[in-house]
Amino acid sequence: MTFVLGGAASGKSRIAENILINSGLNPVYLATARIWDDEIQDKVKLHRARRGPEWTTHNAPVELAKIFDLGTPGQAILMDCATMWLTNIMLDEHNLDEEQTALLAALARCRAPVVVVSNEVGQGIVPENALARRFREAQGRLNIALAEQADHVLHVVAGLPRSLKDTRT
Repeated sequence: MTFVLGGAASGKSRIAENILINSGLNPVYLATARIWDDEIQDKVKLHRARRGPEWTTHNAPVELAKIFDLGTPGQAILMDCATMWLTNIMLDEHNLDEEQTALLAALARCRAPVVVVSNEVGQGIVPENALARRFREAQGRLNIALAEQADHVLHVVAGLPRSLKDTRT
């Protein structure tokens, strides 16, 4: 698994997409966003147009395990993104510990290479409300777990990836 981490609008999705394109495998996009408003709809359209028709897209705002379980060695799966998935889990009031454990297990058993995109949310100010603070803490814990499980971790700033971990050799 490759884990691509960065701030909002840092270029992490484009970096992750290029990893899949350059893999030579059939690219599968696992979309976790829910369309809440026109801004998110526009972002989804932009991402789809950039990816092109060769990508297979699965919309899975919460239920990811079945997609990972269907992955084959001839595919590469991009989960974009863990932050939207976590948002959905928290807003739907799922058991966060159980869902995170299930996600990590599904990633571990997936037969296809996987790239997971996530936002680094801990470098800003302390949020003023309890839900935002709980989210920031949960995102930090999820990012730590994903980075620990990943073979390769990239941190993206201003469209530039920097390798933080690489155990693939």
